[in-house]
Amino acid sequence: MSTAIASSIDAVQQRRRDVTTISTIGVAHGTSHFFHMLLPPLFPAFIQAFGLSYSELGLLVTTFFVISGAGQALSGFIVDRVGARPVLFAAMASFFLASVAAGLAQGFGGLMLAAALAGVGNAPFHPADFTILNKRVSQPRLGHAFSVHGISGNLGWAFAPVFSIGIAEATGNWRFAYVGTALVALTVMGLLFWQRAAIDDRQGSWGHAKPVAGAKAEHPMAFLKLPSVWLCFSFFFWSTAALSAIQSFASPALHQIYGLPLALTAYVVTGYMLAGAAGMVCGGFLVAKAERLERTIALALALAAALLLLTATGWLPGMVAAVVAALAGFGTGLAGPSRDMLIKRASPPGATGRVYGTVYSGLDIGFALAAPVFGAILDHGMPRGVFAGSAAALLMGVASAGLVGLGLARRSAAAVPA
Repeated sequence: MSTAIASSIDAVQQRRRDVTTISTIGVAHGTSHFFHMLLPPLFPAFIQAFGLSYSELGLLVTTFFVISGAGQALSGFIVDRVGARPVLFAAMASFFLASVAAGLAQGFGGLMLAAALAGVGNAPFHPADFTILNKRVSQPRLGHAFSVHGISGNLGWAFAPVFSIGIAEATGNWRFAYVGTALVALTVMGLLFWQRAAIDDRQGSWGHAKPVAGAKAEHPMAFLKLPSVWLCFSFFFWSTAALSAIQSFASPALHQIYGLPLALTAYVVTGYMLAGAAGMVCGGFLVAKAERLERTIALALALAAALLLLTATGWLPGMVAAVVAALAGFGTGLAGPSRDMLIKRASPPGATGRVYGTVYSGLDIGFALAAPVFGAILDHGMPRGVFAGSAAALLMGVASAGLVGLGLARRSAAAVPA
């Protein structure tokens, strides 16, 4: 067999391996985002069944993301120590238990237990996913892997309200929705077991340059001294504070500002996430071409902020406002792949789980702190503040991403020989 033929066969096999890993991790990541929305789509049912306020419902979201955020930073170390694959199986088991707890809940305490279990399940996904992708996917397809990873997350967010509300309306009982979510967790766990070879991060190599031979090994916590890590953390905090407002409270806010029925506004979140998925498809191609990723992020998030501010004015016809709010998701989606690649560039070799776990805990903390704040804004009769506050948070995210890019540019310039 000639060298050219052998090389061609190897390329085809590598592509097949890449596609299998990317798609399997995509399904897993989509499932984690699906379980972000375990409770919010049925908030109106909880108000009717248990007499809860929007502030109390916001605390359910806070519980999920506080536990997920703390667990995410810790699970990064666990992933680096024991590997990503077994951690993903444990996460799916936790999602199953969260569904059972939600379906059996008799009040606020039961819902809090469900939120806590779902938070435990969500915690390891980003460090585990990105460890597997960085180790198993070839460099030319890594940008598209990040794009698919982000798209699957948005599709999980988009599918959750349709799934839960659809089952609740079809059966006349919201508890049956959680029978469905439990089956989702078990099905995806079965998929991960079937494709376990494709997500084995012990088989693969780190995509960065290898450490210099003889160099002194750094302390496992040394990455915490890097300003870029904390700026990425800040970026996630602000961008997801905005997303928290949209996911949890865009529907009642649109209802109060424009008088649209809740049965319609509940699907604005689905539209926002589908628009975000479309943005991520485009963003995956931009990553391969853009050198200054922070510029892509800034333009995309500024577009989203402008659309949310327009929604907040109350000037638009009701249906147009719903569409404009949903289209803002395109801007946040467009920024997604560039965001993930920016973190990769800012990460030292061999610290995948730790860096992604720490940085993505900013996502959880942003969700956790924003949810009760925006819930209180609604309780105080200020629905426009949901959209205006989201826009302001996105602009803070633009500033954080710009500082990360500036730091990377300086580091690159310093590395060039005089």
